[in-house]
Amino acid sequence: MTADQTGPVVRTPHGAVRGRYERGVAVFRGIPYAAPPFGPRRFRPPRPPEPWDGVRDAGAFGPTAPKPPYSEAFAPYLSDPVIPGDDCLNLNVWTPEPGPGARLPVLVWLHGGALTRGSSAVPVYDGSTFARDGVVCVSVNYRLGIEGYGLFPDAPPNPGLRDQLAALCWVHETIEAFGGDPGRITLCGQSAGAISAGALLAAPRTQGLVRRAVLQSGPPEVLDRERVRRMVRRMATRLRIPATAEAFAAVDRELLLRTQAEAGRLSSPVLGGPAFGIVVDGDLVPGDPLKALTEGAAARDVELLMGWTRDEYRLWLVPGGLLERVDRLGAVALAGAMARCHAGHEIPRGYRALHPDAGTAEIVGQMVTDHLLRVPLHRLADARPGSSYLYEFAWPSRLPGLGACHALELGFVFDTGGVPESKRLAGEGAPQELCDAMHGAWVRFATTGDPGWAAWDATHPVRVFGDGVPHTAYGPRDAEVALWSAAPPLPERPRPSVPRAPGAELAAAMRRLRRSVGTTLRR
Repeated sequence: MTADQTGPVVRTPHGAVRGRYERGVAVFRGIPYAAPPFGPRRFRPPRPPEPWDGVRDAGAFGPTAPKPPYSEAFAPYLSDPVIPGDDCLNLNVWTPEPGPGARLPVLVWLHGGALTRGSSAVPVYDGSTFARDGVVCVSVNYRLGIEGYGLFPDAPPNPGLRDQLAALCWVHETIEAFGGDPGRITLCGQSAGAISAGALLAAPRTQGLVRRAVLQSGPPEVLDRERVRRMVRRMATRLRIPATAEAFAAVDRELLLRTQAEAGRLSSPVLGGPAFGIVVDGDLVPGDPLKALTEGAAARDVELLMGWTRDEYRLWLVPGGLLERVDRLGAVALAGAMARCHAGHEIPRGYRALHPDAGTAEIVGQMVTDHLLRVPLHRLADARPGSSYLYEFAWPSRLPGLGACHALELGFVFDTGGVPESKRLAGEGAPQELCDAMHGAWVRFATTGDPGWAAWDATHPVRVFGDGVPHTAYGPRDAEVALWSAAPPLPERPRPSVPRAPGAELAAAMRRLRRSVGTTLRR
């Protein structure tokens, strides 16, 4: 292992690493926190890495987890570098002051990507801006897709989430040597990363490891085990193998990724369908994380910062022309969204009344956004005894049709709006003032627990980051959230001998919608 002899050296539990000084901060990339998850360790919980002698070079990003590429429809908008190699359970550290004694706040970043894509090497996630502002930033790679979230009879569930726990434990044990304070760790994530952060907050084994948390565009949730099993069975059928970890481990890795991409093409947040996700496992995830955080004692003293974008759904519907297709489908699309959200007819009627000029795609998109994101985050904020702060990112992309879509805010969070990968979503001309405001709020929260506006209370204050100066609004979209609170539950699905009830009809509409848009999602 060769290393640049001029960079900073820090000792970890498994050996020394040498980083680089870049733009005034120390950067350590590709540090292994667990052993390569292949061979006999495939589909198994993470194990500690083998210790090394000498000084390991930590100048370059480590290998990324195996993942399929984005489809042609989404690739123009989303960056996802691929770095080959088996040693993919690694992390990166940006610090202004490497060495014990600094006791700086720490931000741990879990990337999004539907638990099937993404990595810590995405340029948008450059942590040097946090280090510049006095926060040690750590970004984590973890297993994805079938490798991280396949559900098998012969392997433990949730290995990808267990990777994240191993990384969090590594940070708690090691970060003081990099200038961080293990008592001031803020666990952050966006989309699937936020869902993961929520599950870890609720996990009994993480209690005491996290001081604060940021959940951006993802609430604490688990998937139904049968939904994950369907995804595994679809892949097994295509591969003509048993749906076991032993059989999957014998398949060529590239073939496995191609099969995963094809089997999961209908797994968008709008359409539902079989997917990979965190499941209740009776161990790391003993029950529903949202219920544990709202009704139980989990993480009661953890301060929360939670947010969403105004038009989350536009990233799911604009690429490939799905927005126009949903509008053309009209009543079928609306019925499919009702099935996706387990909603009765009173929900779309309420949205029509609140937004009389909206088209079907906008109604469908907002219904799904609220059901998946806004309502659970409101519920979590309402139930928490400690401080919670909520925000909405409302600045519209300069690219046609995207609006304030899912993931657009990340270039502002990391103050990396100038990098080409941020411009894929934002276009040209993202305002630096908004970057300063959004990034500054996260820095203040990680440092003090107060991002700069009123904590959640009965008036429902929400910080709005949009065009112009950020401001605090009271109860944005409360009317939509109230629709879900007031709606009666759907009737239980009848036995096969009974005529189909509304819930079954909605499910049939959902199947028709998936078939209709399948060609677009296959691109």
